[in-house]
Amino acid sequence: MTKQKLLASLPSVDEILKSGKGLEWQESYPRRYVLQAIREIIEQTRQAILKDEIKEISLEDMLPHVQHRIERLSVFSLRPVINATGVVMHTNLGRSVLSEEILENVKKVACGYSNLEYDLEKGERGKRYSHIQRLLNEITGAESSLIVNNNAAAVFVCLTALAKGKEVIVSRGELVEIGGSFRVPDVMSASGAILREVGTTNKTHLRDYESAINENTGLLLKVHQSNFRTIGFTKQVEIEGMTTLGKKHNIPVMFDLGSGCLIDLKPYGVHIEPTVQEIVKSGCDIVTFSGDKLLGGPQGGVIVGKSELIEKIAKNPLMRAVRIDKLTLSAFEAVLMNYLDEDKAKVNIPTVRMLLQDVNEIKARAKKISMRLKREIKEDVAEMDVIEDSSQSGGGALPEIEFKTFAVAVKPKKLSVNRLEERLRHGNPPIIARIKDNALIIDARTIGDNEVEALVKGIEGALL
Repeated sequence: MTKQKLLASLPSVDEILKSGKGLEWQESYPRRYVLQAIREIIEQTRQAILKDEIKEISLEDMLPHVQHRIERLSVFSLRPVINATGVVMHTNLGRSVLSEEILENVKKVACGYSNLEYDLEKGERGKRYSHIQRLLNEITGAESSLIVNNNAAAVFVCLTALAKGKEVIVSRGELVEIGGSFRVPDVMSASGAILREVGTTNKTHLRDYESAINENTGLLLKVHQSNFRTIGFTKQVEIEGMTTLGKKHNIPVMFDLGSGCLIDLKPYGVHIEPTVQEIVKSGCDIVTFSGDKLLGGPQGGVIVGKSELIEKIAKNPLMRAVRIDKLTLSAFEAVLMNYLDEDKAKVNIPTVRMLLQDVNEIKARAKKISMRLKREIKEDVAEMDVIEDSSQSGGGALPEIEFKTFAVAVKPKKLSVNRLEERLRHGNPPIIARIKDNALIIDARTIGDNEVEALVKGIEGALL
């Protein structure tokens, strides 16, 4: 058939729309994407004819291509992935995972109206933060509390409310930058506070803070170094010394704690991460931390501390801009309810459970994955071995700690390991893994038992 006849035989957009498949697509997908997909496939076919790549065409041959294109256009951009990296609080993968129990509470609140800002006892307008203040106060030992949309916002609103136009004294060794180019000096400048650096990069003494105090000092600030550490010939002032100094000069002390750990990790060999309760007990006036890191909740920034300071922060106009919505609030309340019983939190909060899970449990899961893969995939396609490896907490928390884990090392024989990794990323669901020693590493720590089936099918499909 000549090019002219092939071009003339191309179906029209209307013809495809009125076909059985076309009508079916219009019922199931947005019409905009159906039309776009049809036009794109017709144009691709036209170009293939002009390049002599096609010698005959039929509507039946084109329909599967249209179907595939519609599906690609219609898929949600934000979607679930299987985290096989072993990084528990993977920032790029959404950090903390919420349990079904927590999501059930979110669903109940989201599906209808709620008493978000309505006091049921008094029958009048209430405050949205009242729903979590009692829980936060009980768990942390603080006098009062607030939640905003992330810890950066928490730090920003506290500095603005408590130290705008005043000096904030910070150790030079704590002027860190964390993910997303979040720099402490920049945040301080934007808040209107005046940075007053003391000490050196590696050593700061209590006398450095005291020497810097003057009539315009508004705050003493301590900053958790997140995923940065200075080691060797170093010295940083402990929070207890700073709170004593603050009381002596009647200056509030604030600690940007970062990760927000509510469970003592020392019994698990982690000695570098203080709990929020310890910092509050030290007498610190204001403590800020994240909700979606070691706490294991949704994204949020928690502020706990002295009532008079929390009240001052709550009245700042910025609070309107950084407040959380009802979905985040309902998730936070459900998460915090578990922390009333620490043993319950270790089981019911997925992030905490993954970090603290028994290594033998991880090994058993890795063996299960390996056995399933070996059953489905022939030896000439890929080699699978269970190996001992190490996981990380991620999210800028516990940067020095490596958690012993077990993983499945997949060594493909018919394609490169980089190509395998790419295929898994493009799968449905996407599987995110890491490459080490020319093998694809599937870390069993961050894989749920309910994900094993999809994981095995995804790897099998990517290898074949």
